[in-house]
Amino acid sequence: MSKVLIGRNLPDRVVAEARQLFDVTYRDEPGALSKDEMVEALGAYDAILMTLGDRFDASVFEAVGTPRAKLLSNFGVGFNHIDVAAAGAAGVTVTNTPGAVTDATADIAMTLLLMTCRRAAEGERLVRSGDWQGWHPVQMLGQHVTGKKVGILGMGRIGQAIARRCHYGFGMDVAYASRSEKALDYPATRYDTPQALAAEVDVLVVSVPASPETHHMVDASVLGAMKPTAHLVNIARGDIVDEIALIEALKAKRIAGAGLDVYEHEPHVPEALRALDNVTLLPHLGTSTLEVREDMGRMAVDNIRAFFAGEELACKVG
Repeated sequence: MSKVLIGRNLPDRVVAEARQLFDVTYRDEPGALSKDEMVEALGAYDAILMTLGDRFDASVFEAVGTPRAKLLSNFGVGFNHIDVAAAGAAGVTVTNTPGAVTDATADIAMTLLLMTCRRAAEGERLVRSGDWQGWHPVQMLGQHVTGKKVGILGMGRIGQAIARRCHYGFGMDVAYASRSEKALDYPATRYDTPQALAAEVDVLVVSVPASPETHHMVDASVLGAMKPTAHLVNIARGDIVDEIALIEALKAKRIAGAGLDVYEHEPHVPEALRALDNVTLLPHLGTSTLEVREDMGRMAVDNIRAFFAGEELACKVG
């Protein structure tokens, strides 16, 4: 029976299913693995079910030498916290859990889109403060969403799910920027660059995978191209947006607002960002439903099962 480490606390059903299949060591803690724990795990287990925050970079693989582990089963679709090339060079396969997160992440994008455009977080804070004086005709006027133009930066599985919600749910015109033209079941206009897209839309939604190529893709030039009435939504990874440039744009009201579920240096969120009224901040809730987390966990467990059974891996990355 394969020896498997589950490196972080997961839903009970996922752990129970894993125990039926493997010799499981369960680290029932909310914090990420330390470097020492990662090095030790690579030497002591056949596979590791790991999560965002467990930074398996090149130095970890260098420290372990020849690992016993042959698989990192990532709990999540994004894998920018893993040096996939270094893992491969050490003989370690990496898998992820695409598909399971699509709808939940798209739903959070819509939550943030509505919250930032309609100033919902700001309004909620006003009511909680006890300073609300009651309804009046020009109170906290936000931006109407229905019929506006949304831009999707990164038209993959999640980007398309967001665009579908915007088009069919809110009658929004859809525009996007991606490396290739997409065959879609709704009308959409493709732009060649993030800057060109940003200049034409009322809401810009960031949905590209994190990679060295997408680091700070949304920089001062993209933010500067946006309309002063436009809003930015980021549900991808924090370092795709230049956080300093975003803070400056929000402070100067060069854009109307932003809705963020991810941050450049999580869990640190700059005080300058937290102090702004025209930004909605969520604590990385993209996949935070019990059903989705159970599905992600089951997929991660099944990736381990399939790997040791010698089956073809549809979720292999790198």
